[in-house]
Amino acid sequence: MSRGTEFLIFVTEQLKRRIREINETIREVQKDISGMNEYYWENYAEMDQYGYENYDNRQALLGQVNAKQEHQKRRRRWMKMLDSPFFGSVDFLYDGEEEPETFYIGIGNFARERGDVPLIYDWRAPVSGLFYDYDKGPASYEAPGGVMEGEIQSKRQYKIRGGRMIYEFESDMKIDDDILKQELGSSGDTQLKNIVRTIQKEQNAIIRNTKDKILIIQGAAGSGKTSIALHRIAYLLYHDRGHLNSSNILILSPNSVFSDYISHILPELGEENIQEMSFDLFAYRELKGVVQDCEDRWDQIERQIAAARADHKCTGIPDEAAPEKEKTEGVDEGILEARYRWKQSKSYVEAVEGFLIELEDRLVDFRDIRYKGMSKTEEEILEMFYFKFQSVPLLSRMDAVMEYAVDEYETLCGRDFCEEELELVREQFQSMYVTTDLYEIYNWLLKKYGWEIPELPGEKRTLAYEDVYPVLYLKQRLLNVAGHRNIRHLVIDEMQDYSYLQYVILERMFNCNMTILGDRAQTVDDKTQDVLTFLPKLLGKKVRKIELNRSYRNTWEIAEYAGRIGGITGIEYMKRHGRAVEEIRCGSVKEAVELSLARVNLGGEASKSAGPCEDADSDRFASGNGGEASKSAGSCEEARTNAFYETAAILTMTEQEARRIYEEVRAVREDVTYIDRDSVSFCKGITVTTFYMAKGLEFDQVFVAAEAERNAFSRQFRYICATRALHELYMLEIG
Repeated sequence: MSRGTEFLIFVTEQLKRRIREINETIREVQKDISGMNEYYWENYAEMDQYGYENYDNRQALLGQVNAKQEHQKRRRRWMKMLDSPFFGSVDFLYDGEEEPETFYIGIGNFARERGDVPLIYDWRAPVSGLFYDYDKGPASYEAPGGVMEGEIQSKRQYKIRGGRMIYEFESDMKIDDDILKQELGSSGDTQLKNIVRTIQKEQNAIIRNTKDKILIIQGAAGSGKTSIALHRIAYLLYHDRGHLNSSNILILSPNSVFSDYISHILPELGEENIQEMSFDLFAYRELKGVVQDCEDRWDQIERQIAAARADHKCTGIPDEAAPEKEKTEGVDEGILEARYRWKQSKSYVEAVEGFLIELEDRLVDFRDIRYKGMSKTEEEILEMFYFKFQSVPLLSRMDAVMEYAVDEYETLCGRDFCEEELELVREQFQSMYVTTDLYEIYNWLLKKYGWEIPELPGEKRTLAYEDVYPVLYLKQRLLNVAGHRNIRHLVIDEMQDYSYLQYVILERMFNCNMTILGDRAQTVDDKTQDVLTFLPKLLGKKVRKIELNRSYRNTWEIAEYAGRIGGITGIEYMKRHGRAVEEIRCGSVKEAVELSLARVNLGGEASKSAGPCEDADSDRFASGNGGEASKSAGSCEEARTNAFYETAAILTMTEQEARRIYEEVRAVREDVTYIDRDSVSFCKGITVTTFYMAKGLEFDQVFVAAEAERNAFSRQFRYICATRALHELYMLEIG
């Protein structure tokens, strides 16, 4: 019996013993809670009049409830560890010692008794860095007492499932080839995999980074950006328990389906889940009271795709020096697109700043204020408004003037206004504003440029997407908007899809540490956007940029194909081979659906139609020869690693196309799900959705159904779709 198997048997027994003990502890605590509740209700009426006994009883009860929750949390972690207690070990000989010490690495700490030396170390513990960062030979790790140096004499890797040793082997290499290929070669799941068993050295450096306030990760498709960010959050929570908890972290994710896709990662790593939402939802909540509803990013994307297909071209942004005719004449799709881009740009931010200077004279109609014994002349109010409180935002400034005047009166007269009186005084001061309606003020700004939005009552207002963030920014500049101080770490995913204006808003709202990640090549637009050209300057000096140029998701054949579509160079791909990409021409949507369903391989025997084996580095692929299957590159055995797949996707460009294909598939298959902006979960089986809703997700098989067209969105569409495929990719050209 191997040493790893012996230790597995031993530690499993210890885990079971501790679980039995904690179950008994939880039962005893629950008895105490029940007894406290019973005593409280029986004696409530007789407790002392000052409530001391009542307070003491409540505090004691709260203490027991909290203790029970902590015990339950510890039990959940140990139950998970029963399935796979550890995944690695290191024999480390400290300098000056004669015998090496063995450290077993798992998803959490575990000891025989509380306070004992751990039998298993949490993957985030300092000593675990030996496993991720070093091969055999000299090594060190930073402990609380200082740097510990020595030599790694042996490093072993394990796969344990259901408490049973699947395999173990000694490794003097990085954690990659064998284990990594096996992990990546498995079928796709409906949840993102945690990567604790396969964290690479460069990934570990990012995860354990606690020095940089703002970390920007530019990574190729499939480089593990999101996994790294989530594991980084788990590490930060472990590292700084006293100052950071799950309620202090916010993830801005692309959509609700993606939020569901990643929601299990932190609980798997022993942490509570954290807040996740899209920035559009965040903006909508901030604008409640200004408008009734807002369009979201998906509305804008659909509009942009329609414009690209219509082949309209932008004609530029009219400025104040441009002829009036150019500003107001018929608005075609090109002008709409140019207008949208201007409203998201640095130029818009500068325009707002200039507008605010003009607004000071236009927004307020000064006059004398008199109420009971308090009086302020127009000149006194004007002086305070423009000079004493000039740093206060315009729509909050009159409140500051009023509070100063009231404080002065109350101090001099020795009496305080009651709430009703204060409200009457406030109404007088507020009535000096010509308007406090942000919607109306925003329209004033637009009219300077020959544009406007419909003048509607509040309950009928819906903001077009191009106006959502411009109005939100105007709100930030005109009102004292409370910052989100409870958020101490912000994670921004898909950074390339955020505009300059959105980053300005985020910088104003969140003065906290940030992890920002994305891939410029996956911009959902007619061209790529590299936010690194402006983010460092916008966010300040405390920014560190890291590029990840190794991709792990796709097979070699798919990655090479996607790279050619996107014009991507300098990326290192894992040499995990599979089927070559098939390009197939179809006469209709119906034919594309039929061809896709004929190749879908969910829960059945692996396809035997891979074709003859070719050289592993072959670039050959089918070129639409009447739908003839391509010859497979790479090893036939590698191409047939999986007995069956869990997930497949048919991806299209627009919602209308996705809905049509979904109806076609649903007529013949039950295991099909349609994902749109209202969807909240990712399911096994066949998924039909648009390319922009599929971002961040991955599927075993991907079928890309697109019309035979080339427009401004085509390259981005095809690249994003191709990089979603784990094992098989089919490009179906319709018409």
